[in-house]
Amino acid sequence: MFVKIKGVEHFVSEPPANGMKYLGFERLVLPSGRRHTSSSEDFEIFLVVLGGKCTVRVRDKVFEKIGERRNVFSGRPFAVYLPFKTEFSIEALDFGCEVALAKALIHETAKIEPYLITPSQVNVGKWGISNYSRTFHQIAVDEKHPAVKLMVGETFTPSGNWSTYPPHRHERHNPPEEVFLEEIYYYRVDHPKGWGLARHYSDDGTIDFAGVIKDDTLHLIPKGYHTVVAAPGFTVYYLWFLAGEERVQIPYVDPEMRFIDQATKMIKNIEDNLSL
Repeated sequence: MFVKIKGVEHFVSEPPANGMKYLGFERLVLPSGRRHTSSSEDFEIFLVVLGGKCTVRVRDKVFEKIGERRNVFSGRPFAVYLPFKTEFSIEALDFGCEVALAKALIHETAKIEPYLITPSQVNVGKWGISNYSRTFHQIAVDEKHPAVKLMVGETFTPSGNWSTYPPHRHERHNPPEEVFLEEIYYYRVDHPKGWGLARHYSDDGTIDFAGVIKDDTLHLIPKGYHTVVAAPGFTVYYLWFLAGEERVQIPYVDPEMRFIDQATKMIKNIEDNLSL
């Protein structure tokens, strides 16, 4: 399901009203000097600074003047982990800030203190090859940056390229082949008139959706295969976050397209050998 949130200063999407079991999302746009105070309630949260600069206060910690990118297309992010049932505040500095709150419903207290993730701690890399290559920022995906359920990162799909390709799902809990995870994508496009496309479908045909990605769009993925393509001339960004039965990613690739995955591994192996 797509939700377009362009022009909304404070947008909230939470379970179960959004059709999800675990995942919620907030996006805040704060002018300079504005302070937003809230509570994480029954969620654990990764606050990701999309652009601008802010100070975050949580429990006895103050993370001052975090944020060094102008927008999502200009560098790696700062992020803050906000634990379950915790009061926090966000104060916008300089020219204001835009933040995303990726949220997972956990209903349990974990002994994880608030912590800051700096840009230098964000892992950067590339997935895929050729016209389905894309770059990623892994913000918090393992025990290096702990959480109870939540994993979060960013993907940048360049002009004309496919992302999350070949399509995969994570709707059944059948380790080690597949682990159940819900997912949300929050899209941005590097031009106000830019666009991309998303395909979302299931084996049984109950989901068969293709939608136009525009700047500031939320994509809820409780189940089903999914993939994204950027229209030529535009870069499509998405903040992705997942939560489910285990804090591990084991995507299940559409069997009809698994040959693409196999070919990718073969080509990468050849490229690696040629570079020796």
